[in-house]
Amino acid sequence: MKTMTRPGQTAAPAGAAVFLLSGQCTIAQALQAATAALREAGIETPRLDAEVLLAHVLGVDRTRLLARLHERLSEEARQRFVRLVERRLRHEPVAYLTGHKEFFGLDFVVDRRVLIPRPETELLVERAIALGSARRASQNHLTLADVGTGCGCIAVAVAVHLPGAHVYATDVSAAALEVARENVRRHGVEGRVRLLRGDLLTPIPPEVCLDLIVANLPYVARAELEVLPPAVRDYEPLTTALNGGPDGLSLIRRLLAQAPQRLRPGGAVLLEIGAGQGHAVAELARHTFPDAEVRVLPDLAGRERIVEIRTAT
Repeated sequence: MKTMTRPGQTAAPAGAAVFLLSGQCTIAQALQAATAALREAGIETPRLDAEVLLAHVLGVDRTRLLARLHERLSEEARQRFVRLVERRLRHEPVAYLTGHKEFFGLDFVVDRRVLIPRPETELLVERAIALGSARRASQNHLTLADVGTGCGCIAVAVAVHLPGAHVYATDVSAAALEVARENVRRHGVEGRVRLLRGDLLTPIPPEVCLDLIVANLPYVARAELEVLPPAVRDYEPLTTALNGGPDGLSLIRRLLAQAPQRLRPGGAVLLEIGAGQGHAVAELARHTFPDAEVRVLPDLAGRERIVEIRTAT
């Protein structure tokens, strides 16, 4: 089986791609061989990745997989596993190989049209649910915007955990919105999540007033794109999902300019940011919302992750 490497893409180590091309093998032997090859290729979690990929091939979860270690793989399963591991050896993300990613306890369909949801973005959802719940305590309706929705993970997770809330989810990418639409249907929130194509808040009807604006916009500075890890640089949608302009803040700056006209009194804005951007984004927020409470919140690793803007009532 010949492997191909496109320009700028990381090649697999010599010989690694033929680690399971002949002979029968058990699940245990397949996992052992794949783990060794992935470790040689510099994959950070080789055993976990091997287990996830083989569980996907066999249509079982990892617990059931590990209970069947002495079973032999069928030829069809072995070949499918080899093809997936070969792709992973070239640093293609596991989520794209399986077509799924768990986020906030929910399973989302993902592919190369969208950025893969990150665990650190769950903090954004947690704060949105907390602020939305507090807002619901004082009024009968709750209207949110998820700007730059991508696969729809933020909009769907918020809608699932805030019954009755209505979410406008926007994105400039029609392809991304196709993925988001599948996830909206998958989690049964079609009646409360409205997908709109367009730039930032502009596609939301002008008469709509928002209680909360949530955004995980591109925030990587343009010059930093080329030094991103291969799994990100070579496979994820850099232009639409990661490129934040010269300083990484171009879209955040534009969103903040639009936000004051769309928020109800006492509304809030939640922005995901990159490490080291807290001070700059907080200053932009204070300039835009001089009477608001502005906080920079860290993620579990202690890195700056969220700028929270709570306006006066």
